[in-house]
Amino acid sequence: MSRDQIRQIIDRRLPGAGMVPTGVQGVQLFRVTEPVACAPAVYEPTVVAIVGGAKEAILDGRRYIYDSERYLCCPMSMPVEAGTPTAAPDNPLLGVIVSLDTRVMTELSIELESAVPIRKSGRSTPQSGLTFARWDAAFTDALHRLVQLGDDPTDTAVLGDSRLREFYYAVLKGEAGASARGAFGVGNEIARTIQFLSAHLNEPVTIDDMAAHAGMSRAVFHRKFKQATTLSPIQFAKSMRLNHAAMKIAGGMNVSEAAWEAGYVSTSQFSREFKRMYGQSPKRWSQEAQLPEGVL
Repeated sequence: MSRDQIRQIIDRRLPGAGMVPTGVQGVQLFRVTEPVACAPAVYEPTVVAIVGGAKEAILDGRRYIYDSERYLCCPMSMPVEAGTPTAAPDNPLLGVIVSLDTRVMTELSIELESAVPIRKSGRSTPQSGLTFARWDAAFTDALHRLVQLGDDPTDTAVLGDSRLREFYYAVLKGEAGASARGAFGVGNEIARTIQFLSAHLNEPVTIDDMAAHAGMSRAVFHRKFKQATTLSPIQFAKSMRLNHAAMKIAGGMNVSEAAWEAGYVSTSQFSREFKRMYGQSPKRWSQEAQLPEGVL
């Protein structure tokens, strides 16, 4: 029932295509009515809950489709391709995007692990960059209570932080909980390394730099990083840089500036790697790329 009520809220507040804030920091409603082919994107720490239609994400060549049966939890920045190829006026993509606040998620993860110690087995559960989890009653109710707030500015101002914290807690207790706790709780070295890399995309960061930041040997870091992201550290760094550049170019930035922001000193090297990744030159990409406005 709460899922239908969430959809009714989106229909009422957003009758046309676009995205609208709810008044709670990092929480937005969206509606997409036109198909958009999968294109380079960077998922930041986010939960995406769909209540109508379906969405696609591609990571390392593997295609994921999620809809009103499963929500996406992305607890760490990830380079993907994303799109809405089935969206149409009579079958719109409707949903909610909730950014994950690192400080609050970390506090909750540590509190939860302290209150209910996680039983350690011989094999640790690897972190996962993309997790698709079934809606449960607690998640659905917490999301409904969160998006309801936009109907009353006073309620939103007074209760927004507590409702957001309640929603985060539901994520941590649900099917995506192990992945989220791995990224935000104790032992979150891979997620912290990705955060470090994201903040230094225009600087030369080597695998040794990343391993040192994680406090691991190169071999152990490489293995754990690939477990978490499905990509090797070098593949991941290159995908992050090129996806950021592709998004900038599609948004109107010139190729040289996008290359520099992605950490490339040589524009020719950038162009070669860009074409190898996307099958066309940056110049052609700037002429043809269409990215979904405002929607992951």
